[in-house]
Formats: sequence, C-alpha cells, structure tokens
Amino acid sequence: MTVKLTVVRSGALTTVQDHGRRGHAHLGVPRSGALDAPAMNLANRLLGNAPDAAVLETTLTGCALRPDRGVTVVVGGAPCPVTLDGRPAAWGMPLRVPAGAVLDAGGVSAGVRSYVAVAGGIAVEPVLGSRATDLLSGLGPAPLRDGDVLPLGAPAGRPTPPDAAPWPAPPAELTLPLRLGPRADWFTPAAPHTLTSATYRVSQHSNRIGLRTEGPPLERVSTGELPSEGMVLGAVQVPPDGRPVVFLHDHPTTGGYPVIGVVAEPALAAAAQAAAGTPIRFTLG
Repeated sequence: MTVKLTVVRSGALTTVQDHGRRGHAHLGVPRSGALDAPAMNLANRLLGNAPDAAVLETTLTGCALRPDRGVTVVVGGAPCPVTLDGRPAAWGMPLRVPAGAVLDAGGVSAGVRSYVAVAGGIAVEPVLGSRATDLLSGLGPAPLRDGDVLPLGAPAGRPTPPDAAPWPAPPAELTLPLRLGPRADWFTPAAPHTLTSATYRVSQHSNRIGLRTEGPPLERVSTGELPSEGMVLGAVQVPPDGRPVVFLHDHPTTGGYPVIGVVAEPALAAAAQAAAGTPIRFTLG
C-alpha cells in the first residue's frame, strides 16, 4: 500500500523538486529543480534515498505534513525549528514520524529555503523525466495547498548515522564569481568595474526565476534592443533599470535584455539561501 502525506500547512511557497528537466531548453522548457541542490542531495543521502528522489522545497515559512503510516524524514537546508505533534524534534538528521503525527518545519531562522525529504521520495507523476514544479512554465505539480495528498515511493536504503551531516550555513555575504560576456560590449567600459567593485544586495523581489539585486545601475552603450536569444542558468541579465538579475532554475530559456556575464553554477546554491538584504559581491573568475 502506498504511503501518503497530507499537507496540513502548505506555507508561503512549498514545491516538489528534484534535479530538474535537463536537456529541454530547445523546447522552451527551463531546467527547474531544487535551488539548493547540495542541501537536497544531503537530505536524500541521509535517508538512503536514490539521488533523483523528489523532496519538498519550502520558502521562509516552512510547512506541516501528516503521514498515514510511519515514515522517516530529514528537514535540512535553511535552519528552522522542527516539531512533532507540537514537541521539539531534530533538524538536519533522520527523524521517525509515526502514522498520524504532524511534522512541522517552521519558519527559517536564517536563509530562505528548507528541504523536507522523506524515505522513498515524493512519488508524484514525472513530467518530461522530472517531478519538479516549474513556476514559469507550469510543468510538474502545482505549488502545495492545504489538504493536498502526496504519494511516497518505497524506501530504497537505510538512514545514515546523523554525525555525517555537514550542513552549510546560509551566507552572511554572497560572493558570485562570473565570466564576462556574451553581451558585455553593450555596456560602458565602467560597467564591469561597477559590477565587480560595488556592493549589491539581494532584493525582496527575488524568486525561483531570478535573484534580483539592489545597487548601482549598469550603464549601457547601446540603446537598441536585442532579438531574443538563448539564456542559461546563472546568466546575469540587465533589464532597463540597470540592476543585474541572476537567472536561477526557473529562468526563461530566451530573453532580449543583454547578459553582461554568467555566474558559475556551483555558486548558485548559496544564492538560493541568501535572504533579502544580503550583501552581494560579483567577482571575475
């Protein structure tokens, strides 16, 4: 019999995520997937799950779940209080949740996104090879709502001892290494210096599509408009207001604003946990 999770409290934004839909950009389909992939991977590893097991990604306020049979869960990523039927429970390590008990992953104390992994993984139907929710295209399951019921897969392995859980802290300052191009020549010679010497901050308008910034605008040489061209994960696009936007996993696959540089993908996990107001420094490398 399939184990089911009932969503008691869906929180501000809780979605199903895995490693996403790679290889479909030519069809206009973003990759999607967990923004903090290392956190998802660690949570799955602690449970003995397969690497591609789907998890829940929560945003700021967490979520609450009730299984109809006993399950083992890990809550990781951004630190948050965890309770089991109102009693304090372990964060960052395997936790047994009895049938009918309510597991509550509360609001984050630092960072942005927590991950709730369950032994066996979230077993919603895959779309184009992934179970991930894509907020831009609408592919995959909709963001969770109170009362939703999620099926679980069969556990694949045994939980790992909890002393093997080196959870990284959310960044106090976000450093984003980037390579200039392909449209750096659309900006004044001073623009790359501004980008790499000024301190920007994470905007409260950031989301899974892009990390928006607050700081000095980048001035353009060309006032024309580009034909739409392909966009990649980590592209630093500059809209008309001049404030850079770093594309994250639900980014559009094409765009017409110039890209001044591209951030290396390994740095984007920290970007997923950078709260509004976090200082950002762009570096060349």
